[in-house]
Amino acid sequence: MSLTILIWGVFAARLLLACSCLLLSFRLIKGPKAQDRIIGLDTLYVIVMMLFATFTITTNSRIYFETALIIAMIGFVSTIALAKFLMRGEVIE
Repeated sequence: MSLTILIWGVFAARLLLACSCLLLSFRLIKGPKAQDRIIGLDTLYVIVMMLFATFTITTNSRIYFETALIIAMIGFVSTIALAKFLMRGEVIE
C-alpha cells in the first residue's frame, strides 16, 4: 500500500513540476524585464533540480542526485553573476 502511494506521489510531483517548467519557460521567454527573466531562470533551475531528485527516488541511483547537486551549484553561481551584471553592468571587476 505505501509503495503504491509513493509511486503515485512521485508521479504527481513530476507532473506538477513539468507544468511549472512550462509556465516558467513562458516567463523566461516573454518576461517584460531582464529581472523577470533572471527570476524565471533561477526558479527553473530549482525545478529541474527537484525533477532530478524525483528521478533519484524512483531509480534508486546516485547519479541523478549528483547531477542535481551540480545543477544547484551552477545555478547559484549563474544567478549571482547575472544579478551582479544587472546591478553594475560588469561581472568581473
